[in-house]
Amino acid sequence: MEYLLGIDLGTSGTKTVLFDAAGTPRAAQTANYPLRQPENGWAEQDPADWWDAVCTTVRGVLRQSGASPAEIRGIGLSGQMHGLVMLDAAGDVLRPAILWCDGRTGRQCDEIVAAVGRETLLAVTANPALPGFTAGKILWVREHEPAVYAACRHILLPKDYIRYRLTGEFATEASDASGTNLLDVPRRRWSETMLSALQIDAALLPRVEESAAVTGKVHKAAAEATGLAVGTPVVGGAGDNAAAAVGVGVVRPGKAFTTLGTSGVIFAHTDEVTIDPQGRVHTFCAAVPGCWTVMSCTLAAGLSLQWFRNRFCAAEQAEAEAAGVDVYDRMIAAAAQSPIGANRLLFLPYLMGERSPLLDADARGGWIGLSNIHTKADLTRAVLEGVAYSQRQCLDVFREMGVDVADMAVCGGGGRSPLWRQMLADLYGCPVQTLASEQGPALGAAILAGVGAGVYADVAEGCAAAVQVGQVQQPDAQNAAAYEPFYRLYCRLYPALRESFHTLAGL
Repeated sequence: MEYLLGIDLGTSGTKTVLFDAAGTPRAAQTANYPLRQPENGWAEQDPADWWDAVCTTVRGVLRQSGASPAEIRGIGLSGQMHGLVMLDAAGDVLRPAILWCDGRTGRQCDEIVAAVGRETLLAVTANPALPGFTAGKILWVREHEPAVYAACRHILLPKDYIRYRLTGEFATEASDASGTNLLDVPRRRWSETMLSALQIDAALLPRVEESAAVTGKVHKAAAEATGLAVGTPVVGGAGDNAAAAVGVGVVRPGKAFTTLGTSGVIFAHTDEVTIDPQGRVHTFCAAVPGCWTVMSCTLAAGLSLQWFRNRFCAAEQAEAEAAGVDVYDRMIAAAAQSPIGANRLLFLPYLMGERSPLLDADARGGWIGLSNIHTKADLTRAVLEGVAYSQRQCLDVFREMGVDVADMAVCGGGGRSPLWRQMLADLYGCPVQTLASEQGPALGAAILAGVGAGVYADVAEGCAAAVQVGQVQQPDAQNAAAYEPFYRLYCRLYPALRESFHTLAGL
């Protein structure tokens, strides 16, 4: 039997899945780790936790499946984007990794724009300078932790740290590197313009490969730690969303997917470089060679519902645990009893500031219209709808850019909810489908590994072999008409509150 291994390094945990060549998951293991917020708006993790999770989950899937390590043809990596990992000359981690949802680098982003100019920045990197991206984090460390920066010899993205631990190689690939503000996205290589303007030594950065290229092989120490076979190929892999695109078959124009995980993402394939002149959404290199993607990212999608559960649903959690059911299922079942519009209640899901399409780290969340009539079910439904409205707002930007979407897949924890999927179908105005396998980024990483190992001729062939469609939700015209006035009001709320958010941030 031939197997492919997909390792997905997420924000809340690492999921490792062993697949056969038909895309059937044979074993899956997840290991979680903490996210630390030493100050408001900051977000950090210890890369050692990631490696421990990889070792635990790889050994777990080998044990669970009974597969021989020698039967694994290739390994693909997927991971949270934009994080900053800094290593010294010995390859040791110098400080906790600064994550994608960290908002501390607003001033450094202004410095990047001043150094290169907004037009050049968009033309070269295809994206504005955002607090979530990697370049601002590098400048922040250089300014605030000069001793750390002086000792730094290697800068890696999160999944590429795992590559280093597996193979000893310092490499990345074009999709993940696109989220650094340092890549020439049209040319798929590090930008001399950006590095020169920001005075960042190119020697600190890993080499850039394509997603299906073999970047190294598992070495002896990694084999002993994980149970893998020495010499197993490790391919470039992809940033989590680019890998998810492959894992749901979004590898040609007109196809897109929505992820409702910690963050909310819409990801659409395009054969050409298409850039939003306002920088509201991102253009990245695709995992498919010679292609690109347009991507939005809202920072608190599933995180909004998780926050609500943790703060206000202790009784529901206890009841669900006693009954052996998922507390989210209970919460969403209650929300379904609230009508469209949640009895005239709107929720702004800006708990971590917001990226797409607002580009405002000072934006904050809240309910608008709260009154004595509202129940917990109304509050829950408003959270679900607020996240759905934020995704629709991003899709409207795609359509302004001429990137039309007629076929939308959905993945992530939130995608398991029929109610949430129906909200998206109604607001998007197109069918929304799940996949037979809910392995998304891990499956995409495994398909890329299969291409690199010669199991598939190319990415399209891998998707045809391994990606199977699940349930389809058709848009309901009556529901769509009912949502529209609430959506239009939602779009007016941030502009009305923007000045107040900024004033509050300064108090």
